[in-house]
Amino acid sequence: MEETSRDDRSYWNQRYSDQPWPDEPSPWLIHNAGLLPSPGAALDIAGGTGRNALWLAEHGWELTIVDVSDVALALATDSARGLDVRLTTVLSDLSADDLPSGPWNLVMLFHYLERNLFPEIEAILQPGGIVIGSLATTTNLERNTRPPLPYLLEEGELPSLIGKLEMLEYEEGWLSDRHDARFVARHSVPPISGAREPHTRDS
Repeated sequence: MEETSRDDRSYWNQRYSDQPWPDEPSPWLIHNAGLLPSPGAALDIAGGTGRNALWLAEHGWELTIVDVSDVALALATDSARGLDVRLTTVLSDLSADDLPSGPWNLVMLFHYLERNLFPEIEAILQPGGIVIGSLATTTNLERNTRPPLPYLLEEGELPSLIGKLEMLEYEEGWLSDRHDARFVARHSVPPISGAREPHTRDS
């Protein structure tokens, strides 16, 4: 596992060193900002140079980015300093290591597929906490060579991965020349003993 970690780190460090990376937050994150809880502690999984984390930090969130690339995390730290926002970084290979334990009010999972993380995400979310993300599907290979097949969802697979989380928003399709499964899910709040069931309405 240690050798794999070094190989992954070298690969991603080279990629982050060789090319500029987007600094605009994901349109999916912005579009669903109204579904997020009040600002609290947020974890950005494989958050790279921090395009999503920095946007949230500017809106009052306490952000932690976990990523395998120390180059990416250094770039994120420099950007946070320039924006005068606080940012915590964790260097970790998530194919081998556990997620930071939290608990977290918000978890972001953009463009990084490791199926074994989904039960961990459910476990580290606060009741009422949100996980939001966008992951490429196999259809993406029709136009793009990356990510390769092992890092792609099958079409329609995502809902089977979120466990007991409540799906709030879900769609699959092309966006910016990338075919993704995009989702927002919530850790259900346990009902208070003796409380009446909340009123619901048809959507």
